[in-house]
Amino acid sequence: MTRAARLALLVAACSAVPASAKDYGQQGATFPVIEVDLLRVIEARLQAAQASGRIAAMQQDMQRKADLRVRRPLPVAGITVARQRRVWTFDPSITVQQDITDGRGRLIIAKGTRLNPLNTVPMRSSLVFIDGDDPAQVRWAVGSTTALNAKVILVKGAPLALMDSTQRRLYFDQGGKLTGKFGITHVPAVVEPAGKILKITELPVPSNRGAGA
Repeated sequence: MTRAARLALLVAACSAVPASAKDYGQQGATFPVIEVDLLRVIEARLQAAQASGRIAAMQQDMQRKADLRVRRPLPVAGITVARQRRVWTFDPSITVQQDITDGRGRLIIAKGTRLNPLNTVPMRSSLVFIDGDDPAQVRWAVGSTTALNAKVILVKGAPLALMDSTQRRLYFDQGGKLTGKFGITHVPAVVEPAGKILKITELPVPSNRGAGA
């Protein structure tokens, strides 16, 4: 059979096979594909917010809240008024977690070495933690210490206003980092050097405020 004959036979065979395709009709609603420019949508919304004054109002509200946090930071959670004297010690030593070398790779401090920062940087001022909203604690802290021998640190209150009224530089334990490190849960509390360790004392002072204030 010639090549032309074989091709004709194949075409005839394909024509004899019944068509299996079927039109099932439209099964649901169809929609045109539209790609939205997200940046244009955002820009339009920003322009609308600016025109309505919403952006200016949001900026003013953010500024007000930031100013409030500066003047009165969030109080340290879990700190209450000291009702009895409690004394303990704290070792500030740390253990080096990896070798410390100089620029030439020479070993300065080996991993595992235990270091006490008080050996190189002596603590010259005590740390006095108080509730700045308690007038009795403020009077006690300012009256019994000086700017040279103690740093007064608030766990609650308005430091800027108190600095104006007491004429003392004050600090704030933001996020309770220091009280948490030393394990202080009541104020007033004093942290002072005792040789190569720190002595921590929680002590009550006369106050007309209730417990847990």
